Amino acid sequence: MAKQRVAVEEGLQAVSQALQNRGYEVVSLDGMQQGNCACFVVSGGDNNMMGMQDTVTEAAVVNAEGMTAEEVCDAVERTINVQ
Repeated sequence: MAKQRVAVEEGLQAVSQALQNRGYEVVSLDGMQQGNCACFVVSGGDNNMMGMQDTVTEAAVVNAEGMTAEEVCDAVERTINVQ
């Protein structure tokens, strides 16, 4: 079975590469290819004063702040498997 599509925020190249190495289709979070993404990976840099982010999606969102690329990949896999 093919792995799912994951959108990754610009600037997280190590995460993008690690996800691709695990067989995921990786697209840019800033691009127009976000449709049918199972998960979104963000850097956490766009949080407001209360540490919250506005999201307009039913897909899972993984905050990569403070995590290694491998930890983010593990979080993505756990999140996708729960859905």
